[in-house]
Amino acid sequence: MRVVAPGSTQEAAALLGEAAENKQTVTIRGQGTKQDWGVPPPPAELVVETRNLMGIVEHAASDLVVVVRAGTLLRNLQQELSLARQQLALDETVPGASVGGIVAANTSGPRRLGYGTVRDLLIGVTIVRPDGVVARAGGKVVKNVAGYDLCKLFTGSVGTLGLITECAFRLHPIARHRVFVSGRAPAATAMEVDAPGGEVVSLLERAHQGGRETAPLWWGRYPWEPGGVGVKLTCALSKVDRIVAEARPPLTIRGSAGTGVLYAGLPGSVEPEEAAQAVSRLRVAAHEAGGHAVVVTAPAAVRELIDMWGPVPGLDIMRRIKALFDPDARFAPGTFVGGI
Repeated sequence: MRVVAPGSTQEAAALLGEAAENKQTVTIRGQGTKQDWGVPPPPAELVVETRNLMGIVEHAASDLVVVVRAGTLLRNLQQELSLARQQLALDETVPGASVGGIVAANTSGPRRLGYGTVRDLLIGVTIVRPDGVVARAGGKVVKNVAGYDLCKLFTGSVGTLGLITECAFRLHPIARHRVFVSGRAPAATAMEVDAPGGEVVSLLERAHQGGRETAPLWWGRYPWEPGGVGVKLTCALSKVDRIVAEARPPLTIRGSAGTGVLYAGLPGSVEPEEAAQAVSRLRVAAHEAGGHAVVVTAPAAVRELIDMWGPVPGLDIMRRIKALFDPDARFAPGTFVGGI
């Protein structure tokens, strides 16, 4: 196994072009924060790390756009943007994650309710195809283009279609004030907000008295620890309660109820059979609620007992796209849904 860390898109293209000529299998690695997600790839002949693809390429503050290299840590990017009172409205759901890793894994946190997901904020991307050819899509403005939407294709592609080297994002101003308010509602069946003009300020003031300006430790973090079982759940907004009802110890459920996206976690100490049964119950509940359940991560003993992905619509199209971008199936082979 050879490990390389290119310092530019051009250097990465040369390395991947050479790998293509030699028919080498390739794995992409950012900061390594999600190496236990999905199905582990077989040992690759070439590992391409993005740790040297760091820093902001361009920050057009007046246009609320930033172009950043894929290996840049999200927390470092946010610090730089904060100097202009701006933010990339994504949560650091996994501590130490890089921008490219966040795009490749399509991770979003609580702010998705107000700002959207990675797919909504990513407006341009530079990638190196498995054959070593550099491709660019989108740019510093939001516009429609012909052909494949590479931004959407590569978001959530987990390194199976090529290497992301640069990303262009839409930014947002940092709010002047923020407050975190929590409360218990064990029997809630509905929640409504009635805030006519002039009442929003007083509503926030009252919330501030019982809230806090800093987020609680669990805010935006997934409810599992390394070595545990993590499941991503989706459902219709009207049926969130059916998913939440499954939150019985040792299972923990957390997430953005307002978007119908939740996450479930089990400790790594849970017996594999018990974990598999819990996943099965979650999958049934999610299906009945109009959604899906995908196992994000699990110990090897649990993986042997479950289907990590569950039923996935559009699998044939995904396989055709994989064949177009990576006809020799050299990039992270077998790690994605359906063995892609």
